[in-house]
Amino acid sequence: MALPVRDQMKYWGFAAAGFLALLWLLGDVILPFVLGMAVAYMLDPVADRLESWGFSRVAATLTITLSAVILFVLAALVVLPTLVRQATDLVNTAPDLFNNLQTFLTAKFPVLLDENSQLHQTLLQIGEAIRSKGGELLSSVLSSAMSVFNIAVLLVLVPVITFYLLLDWDRMVAEVDALLPRDYAPVIRTLASDIDRTLASFIRGQGTVCLILGTFYAASLMLVGLKFGLVAGAIAGILTFIPYVGVAVGGVLAIGLALFQFWGEWYWIAAVVGIFVFGQFVEGNILTPNLVGSSVGLHPVWLIFALSAFGTVFGFVGMLVAVPLAAALGVVARFAANQYREGRLYRGLADEAAPMPADQSELDSTRGGES
Repeated sequence: MALPVRDQMKYWGFAAAGFLALLWLLGDVILPFVLGMAVAYMLDPVADRLESWGFSRVAATLTITLSAVILFVLAALVVLPTLVRQATDLVNTAPDLFNNLQTFLTAKFPVLLDENSQLHQTLLQIGEAIRSKGGELLSSVLSSAMSVFNIAVLLVLVPVITFYLLLDWDRMVAEVDALLPRDYAPVIRTLASDIDRTLASFIRGQGTVCLILGTFYAASLMLVGLKFGLVAGAIAGILTFIPYVGVAVGGVLAIGLALFQFWGEWYWIAAVVGIFVFGQFVEGNILTPNLVGSSVGLHPVWLIFALSAFGTVFGFVGMLVAVPLAAALGVVARFAANQYREGRLYRGLADEAAPMPADQSELDSTRGGES
């Protein structure tokens, strides 16, 4: 006997509340497991493709793991040292950059020379804050990063968790499917398929877009001679995951740095601007339509809200699960809207009074005559 709808809603509500409470209580403890699950989810299609080529699941998982280790080692040896050095130099150079900005603004706007003006006082306060807090900010960021992404998580836990999850991914999915309530299994499978399609289009596609654009921006900015081009390109590439934020933050940072470094050499400044214009053209017309798709069901405003809300409540782990939960809630919301449009609350009594189609009327009369 099926449970009443009220009891089902109660149980599913308890399950959702328990999941959120667990997420909040455990916090960073479950970070390596969330990261491992995310990586395994993204790599599962690669493992499936290798299996279709004749690899066993174990061989496919080992091949992917070894390839990932090689790429990580190369990145650690080639890219990371330069990235850390440029980030450190950028923080140390920030006071000088600000002094140059203040000098430029004072020359162009003499009113800033008035020590009693509010704008002058604000500039002085900002400059003092940068001087006093710049190094402290960098050290706190690095120490915080080391506390969250410690060596054990990066080099041991996440790869090991990813390996075992990737190895048993299909079996785990089958086990979860076997536990679905039989009355609602088809509906749940349909919703899960829609959620998976949305996540596959967005996370895998958008992740590839971020990697391509980040590499393009970093390489192009370094080719034109921008001093902190690698940092600016990396920031622009990473933040591309949030619609419109990546190009805004990375573009403003890169163009601002170009103005200080290439002041008077306008062709280099124009080159930096052209890099971001070209990058946006390629992203909007080539990368996003082909890798992400035109309709993934995640509106930019909804995505930004989910990242902000879950990040505020659950911290970094909340930001990691924000996109999957936002995609799932979006799919469920669209399913609920479709169910509503098919129900009496939306159609009303007038829908029942509508005349039946001619073929249906004839079928009913035939059945009545036979009886």
